[in-house]
Amino acid sequence: MKIGTSIKKEIREQLCALLKEFRDVFAWSYNDMPGLDTNIVQHKIPLKLECPFVLQKLRRMKLEMSLKIKEEVKKQFDAGFLAVVRYPQWVANIIPVPKDGKVRMCDGYRDLNRASPKDNFPLPHIDTSVDNTARFSLFSFMNGFSGYNQIKMVVEDMEKTTFITLWGTFCYKVMHFGLKNVGATYQRAMHKEIEVYVDDIIAKSKSEEEHLVNLRRLFERLQKFKLRLNPAKCTFGVKSEKLLGFIVSQKGIEVDLDKVRAIIEMPIPSTEKEVRRFMGKLNYIARFIS
Repeated sequence: MKIGTSIKKEIREQLCALLKEFRDVFAWSYNDMPGLDTNIVQHKIPLKLECPFVLQKLRRMKLEMSLKIKEEVKKQFDAGFLAVVRYPQWVANIIPVPKDGKVRMCDGYRDLNRASPKDNFPLPHIDTSVDNTARFSLFSFMNGFSGYNQIKMVVEDMEKTTFITLWGTFCYKVMHFGLKNVGATYQRAMHKEIEVYVDDIIAKSKSEEEHLVNLRRLFERLQKFKLRLNPAKCTFGVKSEKLLGFIVSQKGIEVDLDKVRAIIEMPIPSTEKEVRRFMGKLNYIARFIS
């Protein structure tokens, strides 16, 4: 995790002591995640009565990818995220997505999601979240560790998440990010206790001393409800930081240059063809914004 270097030395030392005191609110692996209390929230998968069951056949994939999937399945099974299923009514395939030398299991729940009605619990507006964060003097930005997996599935709906592998069929005992309505379920759970944008958590304050108080309150709440943060994606005690595509600081809101770098570095059109191409891009951007 990262700690800002611009804060006073004594505040930095107190912040380090606070992080050590609440080390149990951070997860370093799946095994460090006890999961959110089921009395607070569980994820359900209601189905439309007119939709038939769908059992997908096992797809072929490269041996190298299959071995990485096997490794990830074993890791999740050992952590208690998965259960073996014998006679499922719904079966999906794994869609492997390589990332940083590993593989992320994005299960193909398109058929199941199509059969499930939409939960319209609202996500916060990005502009409101950014506006509410800007103009404070100190920030800490945190991210949940495998956030959706910290919410458990309703027991009777677990088998609906069944996916097929070369080594058998498994279902999720915890909420999987590929399912419909998981964003609504997660936001509804967080809405009861802390203001967040999905699994992004922001602590803000007008002074460095106040910031330590706010962080302690937040950590106590995370500890109480058994939520875990990802230390690799946490930054504490900084004057400015990226938030949802913007840079927020005491000065206000600024554009994240990484988001507009392609536009900034776009060469000036010098021929009629290049001008037409440039105007086409502008028209596309205008339609996208509107």
